[in-house]
Amino acid sequence: MIDEEGWFATGDIGVMVDNTYLKITDRKKEIFKLSSGKYVAPQVIENKFKESLFIEQIMVIGENEKFASALISPNFEYLHSWAQEQGIKFRDNEELVRHPEVINIYQQEVNRINKGLAFHEQIKRFRLVCDAWSPDTGELSPTLKLKRRNLYKKYDKLIREIYQYSEDEDLKSFEGKEG
Repeated sequence: MIDEEGWFATGDIGVMVDNTYLKITDRKKEIFKLSSGKYVAPQVIENKFKESLFIEQIMVIGENEKFASALISPNFEYLHSWAQEQGIKFRDNEELVRHPEVINIYQQEVNRINKGLAFHEQIKRFRLVCDAWSPDTGELSPTLKLKRRNLYKKYDKLIREIYQYSEDEDLKSFEGKEG
């Protein structure tokens, strides 16, 4: 764990704050590389997106792909209130996340947050999911971290749609994902 220079290796990525404190920003194993060779730290991006009232959870994807994308689990409590204010009628979350006005408001949020990201970190495509993610349903750990492997499996079809893969093609971005 301690390297030859005396550093304690934790597998975390961080930045120095005021040349005094180390702020942990991501896990090294979660960083991925786009096909362009640029590295993306998904947790940093995910945290910026989760500042939006519309977004409860988000998983940034794109390993070995041309661009970063995301699966978004809306803040359904907030989204239901917003939809009601807008006069949007829906039977369930599945119908709600497919509504053009809902997709549009999320596109506006993505565009707004993308302005603060480097070009290669920007979310080029996203899909809204109709499920709230939780430890009980297997998308989150007990400490509320994303279980990326479970999410890749659960949303395989949506990820294929984002990157325009056929059903018989292997997803580049699924290879080697940890639980």
